[in-house]
Amino acid sequence: MTKFSMVTHKTSMIGSRTRVEDSCESGLCPICIADCPVFCEVSKSALRGREALYPRREYFGNSTAGTPKDFGLSYGDFQIQFEVRGAQGIEAHEDKVIFPNVDMTMRWGNILQKLPIVIAGLGSTYVAKRNWEGLAIGAALAGVSITVGENVVGMDQFAQFANHSVYPQVTDTDDMKFRVNTYREFWDGKHGDIIVQKNVEDTRLGVFDYVMSKLDIESLELKFGQGAKAIGGEVRLSSLERAQLLQQRGYLVFPDPSDPMVIDQWNAGLIPDFERHSRVGLSTTEDVLEEIDHVRSSGAKNIFIKTGAYRPAATAWLLRLAVEGKVDGITFDGAGGGTGMSPVSMMNEGSIPTVYLEALVVGCLDMIKKKNPNVNIPTVAIAGGIANETQMFKALAMGAPYVKCIAMARAPITAAMKSKYIGETISKGTVTPAMLKSLGFPKDKNPSSLSLNEAFVEYDNLLKIHKGKEIPASAVGVYTYFESKLGTGLKQLSAGARKFNLDLIDRHDIAYITQRAKDVCNKWNLHVESQESLDFELVKNEIYSGNYE
Repeated sequence: MTKFSMVTHKTSMIGSRTRVEDSCESGLCPICIADCPVFCEVSKSALRGREALYPRREYFGNSTAGTPKDFGLSYGDFQIQFEVRGAQGIEAHEDKVIFPNVDMTMRWGNILQKLPIVIAGLGSTYVAKRNWEGLAIGAALAGVSITVGENVVGMDQFAQFANHSVYPQVTDTDDMKFRVNTYREFWDGKHGDIIVQKNVEDTRLGVFDYVMSKLDIESLELKFGQGAKAIGGEVRLSSLERAQLLQQRGYLVFPDPSDPMVIDQWNAGLIPDFERHSRVGLSTTEDVLEEIDHVRSSGAKNIFIKTGAYRPAATAWLLRLAVEGKVDGITFDGAGGGTGMSPVSMMNEGSIPTVYLEALVVGCLDMIKKKNPNVNIPTVAIAGGIANETQMFKALAMGAPYVKCIAMARAPITAAMKSKYIGETISKGTVTPAMLKSLGFPKDKNPSSLSLNEAFVEYDNLLKIHKGKEIPASAVGVYTYFESKLGTGLKQLSAGARKFNLDLIDRHDIAYITQRAKDVCNKWNLHVESQESLDFELVKNEIYSGNYE
């Protein structure tokens, strides 16, 4: 395992570096000099203070962030086990046993989906809002669900509220309606759904009541912490008026936009922006179960829980509540990434990494099943840096029979952002030879002649299906990433294991190949075999049953 250095890994995220390569563990050069023109983490912090806690502020709203830390265990520590005999979940006929015939449909809670993917809660962060059209339409086209994350209503400058005895209650909101309607415009009404999430602030503003009564939302998600890696969602605000508006709505805003000195500093150009923070919230077992009952009695058809990667006892508590409360699904998000303003130190050094977290979750659910074999277990989604089909297959196998879905945020945002950029580049005629080379076109191809249907392999197919509708390049990209890359790749891996239905994938379809993977699996009694000893008795039986005369 490569030793992790805070010095190496923090620099690119916050925009600092050291003058020499052989820097100390502290992040300082062995010899620090006063007239050094380079800003290391400490020197940048001396000037910019709290800005150095977050990924580079100049890219806020147009970027996502993820730790480069090596956690010592990943899905790469497991190998998929393929089979050469028979087929499960399909007629054993040579013309039927082909990878395109693998059934990718599954249920996320009670929601039928074409693929085992849900776009995790994308809330009020600018990168989500700016790319929502591509994400929502792409998800609808692919037949998967997407979750409207926290603080969307509170951040909508055009939202309207009615006075209430305790907190103002939302009566109308442009942004939430936009997000819901964008998805439904291309939704087939059968596969996937739009899910609305709430945190402490959303609860105070009455978001669930509004979306259920005014927007006919039937799938709701309760969020426990996790925003900005456990301390509540954070965003940057680029105007004094917006900062003051959100402060009036009850948000925590720093520096204080109502302070006369801060106002003077803003007017003088000394403050680049404001920070909006959400509350972390407090919950008890009774509070959570009562909340679940209340949401269910309001008519919700799907109740989900979204949470992060907290200490094992807290994770076990949330699982217990999900089972006792009979929710339909629960998402666990492993350490490492963020779509907004998660503190760099928390992304690097906090929470449980994804594979460790999945082992913990599955081990806890095995214990619950052992205690009561007849209990209903909610469908589980695993999130945290998963971006390709091999990671998906291994997560589904390791988590069988509970993990039914993979939650993603950073990867589809990347697909949307890049596709949007390429679409704009094509429309402007500014495609470069380097772009053409990366896309696999011949050298003699004229960059300015590149068209959308040449760049996007699924473009013509989508236009044929949805005649008369304009589909943005960002949505084509998200659909292509989901359906053409992940969907086809997952079908190939499943067919290789001779499993032609996702529900048939189990823990025997992977094997660990490292000592750390073995230790983690054994700790939680997951019954994942090692590559060396996998099914030894079965191997011996095959050998001894042979006729070698």
